[in-house]
Amino acid sequence: MRTRSQRAAGAPIPFFAVLCSWARRSSLVAEMVALLMVIGLAVSFLVACSALLRWNEVRYRKKGLPPGTMGWPVFGETTEFLKQGPGFMKNQRLRYGSLFKSHILGCPTVVCMDPELNRFVLMNEGKGFVPGYPQSMLDILGRSNIAAVHGEMHKTMRSAMLGLVSSPMIRDKLLPRIDEFMRSYIDNWSGSVIDIQEKTKEMALMSALKQIASIETGPVSESLKTEIFKLVLGTLSLPINIPGTNYYRGFKARKNLVGLLRRLIEERRISGCSYDDMLGSLLKVDDSSKVKLNDEQIIDLIIALVYSGYETVSTTSMMAVKYLHDHPRVLEELRSEHLEIRKGKSREDGIDWSNYKTMKFTRAVILETLRMATVVNGVLRKTTKDVAMKGFIIPKGWRIYVYTREINYDPLMYPEPLTFNPWRWLDKNLDSHHHFMLFGGGGRMCPGKELGTAEIATFLHYFVSRYRWEEVGGDNILKFPRVQAPNGLHIRVWDNKDQIVQSIR
Repeated sequence: MRTRSQRAAGAPIPFFAVLCSWARRSSLVAEMVALLMVIGLAVSFLVACSALLRWNEVRYRKKGLPPGTMGWPVFGETTEFLKQGPGFMKNQRLRYGSLFKSHILGCPTVVCMDPELNRFVLMNEGKGFVPGYPQSMLDILGRSNIAAVHGEMHKTMRSAMLGLVSSPMIRDKLLPRIDEFMRSYIDNWSGSVIDIQEKTKEMALMSALKQIASIETGPVSESLKTEIFKLVLGTLSLPINIPGTNYYRGFKARKNLVGLLRRLIEERRISGCSYDDMLGSLLKVDDSSKVKLNDEQIIDLIIALVYSGYETVSTTSMMAVKYLHDHPRVLEELRSEHLEIRKGKSREDGIDWSNYKTMKFTRAVILETLRMATVVNGVLRKTTKDVAMKGFIIPKGWRIYVYTREINYDPLMYPEPLTFNPWRWLDKNLDSHHHFMLFGGGGRMCPGKELGTAEIATFLHYFVSRYRWEEVGGDNILKFPRVQAPNGLHIRVWDNKDQIVQSIR
């Protein structure tokens, strides 16, 4: 070992020591170079991002457009819209007003949160506003689906659908089937913990399949159920056809569904038998058929019936159970209405049209549930020409998102709007108010609203008269972009003794 005096005297330094010193200096230089490269890349990335955002804003900067932001190329502000939902809308309204531009779900879009303008758009399809649903929904629900077509084709498809779900059809054919299904479906829930979200999803789907094509629980219904669940998720997504995306799975599910329905149609034609269900009515070729559709239109109509009924009926049923649990006074009033209907009936006795028409408070509960949960946030329209709105010019081909969610919480229309109060629907004819848009508006008013109401009312009739329940686990509920409980909504169910006593009487 060298002493300090030897080192001071300039004795030769071993090669290894020189190498170590050089390595340390080289390592330090390398670290600095690496750090500078990282900083350079970060700055370049930020500059590129800023340039992309700027380019996208300039790209859509047309004279007369409402204020707003367009986000990223292709993706726009879809991520913010889907993740933040109502919060994103409120923030944009505070910055830009009730009419602002954005880019969501793959389309340049003007969001309208003005009640009067919303009503104008919905009531004036002939003045340049046609259905403008996103590409993902058009691809997955089909080009002939009733929400996508307009003009004569819309009249044809709407007429065909109304023929299937009119009040006389519900009274004479559909309600008896719904009643039979509901009684059987919820018969063995007592003494168990169930996920009411999963149960209402399955309930809505199986009820629809029975009405549409007389499909009972079995292999066919299980195949259809799997595909429909994927299809529903794919309708509200960016149209990116890459394996793993919701759009890819939804579009593939549509192909599988179309194949299943084509086989079902072919089997019926070969059999020569007549079926007393919706598909049977659509396949009739005699002179009694008012509207004749080709196979593609029939398939798209069936998919639209299943999709719209499944989404609305299942979610509203689940949220009604949730709100009734949280508001005992409402539940007591509702149960009283249904126990009155059950007087003199045995457990096996069903309900009929006259029973259904007496369910005034039940209807109020359903409407209040739709309002509070906001199952439908709005509708999309597309401009067929340049359209003037509130001093702005909306270019041809742009989407207009008629955002109706905020109307549901307007204190001028609904005093104490955050309070679940079904009685408000009994005191005033709120469902005839010109800003009432729970079922859409104008010539696009939901044709199946009465059928959906009858299904939910029948479910509530048997559920509240037969059972009592309590929540288990305090599950969280999200309300945008879809109303859902990510981990399910679990309840413990037991028999309602009042129903037993009422039946004895």
